[in-house]
Amino acid sequence: MQPPVVHKRILKLMGNRFEISVVSDNEEWAHSRIDMAVAEIARIERLLTTYNEKSQTNQINAMAGIAPLMVDKEVFDLISRSIRISALTQGAFDITYGSIDKSLWNFDVNMTALPDKETALNSVKLINYQNIELDAENTTVFLKEKGMRIGFGGIGKGYAADRAKLILQQAGVTNGIVNAAGDLITWGNQPNGRPWTIAIADPDKADKPFSSVNISNMAVATSGNYAKYAVIDGKRYSHTIDPKTGLPVSGIKSVTIICPSAEFADAMATPVTVMGAQVGLHLINQLQHVACIIVTDNNKVFTSKNINIK
Repeated sequence: MQPPVVHKRILKLMGNRFEISVVSDNEEWAHSRIDMAVAEIARIERLLTTYNEKSQTNQINAMAGIAPLMVDKEVFDLISRSIRISALTQGAFDITYGSIDKSLWNFDVNMTALPDKETALNSVKLINYQNIELDAENTTVFLKEKGMRIGFGGIGKGYAADRAKLILQQAGVTNGIVNAAGDLITWGNQPNGRPWTIAIADPDKADKPFSSVNISNMAVATSGNYAKYAVIDGKRYSHTIDPKTGLPVSGIKSVTIICPSAEFADAMATPVTVMGAQVGLHLINQLQHVACIIVTDNNKVFTSKNINIK
């Protein structure tokens, strides 16, 4: 008998780097299970992508301001959960961000000025989750304003990670990790029987961890401006846009959310960045089974009251 080891596959799915890890003493068995997870993620990508005209997301967007569209219950339910998170975060999370004018935002060295407040506000005028009309009986979705667009960039990867984990568990995988570009979910333990240890990236040295947490049966998602940002007049601006003002947020380098669901962790990391450290932590501290680590622009580390970091 071979001792169990971690079998890994890295591939590009949903436009992101996915890494799927399965603990098993049988390599062939492990890779057949990973195939199942990959097929599930690819299926979700076809439903949610905005890069294919036939996807349900694009069909909903095409019918904005015209008529409700009947969708799969799975898509309907994901939109329904997204709206609940928008209400919870007072609009800091909003899947109707798809209408934002991307030409205003090019977060690279060439960006030397922010658009004026009026231009920025104008760019987000169609962002309003309250203008999504859901009909549960007929599973229809209607975007009330013409030009409105939804997108699942803030929640889709997490949802796919949760689904892949479920498929793997149903196929008999008792220990593993699905990592969707940093939004990851773990279950079971490492081959040595210890819990999985997840490194929390240092925002100033993205390849170096500043701390680690032992987690199992938990998800972790990090939203940080260390990968994409602009420095204007000496101030660092995140690539995260505040949906209320249309301007990029500043003050926070990274937010890490730890909770049982990758979908929820993925969806909460960005709004906490938008809300700011104090308001964000206050919200997280009111939620059960959700923990948070925030690193501010001046390298202060804040944690929610239910977490110990090493």
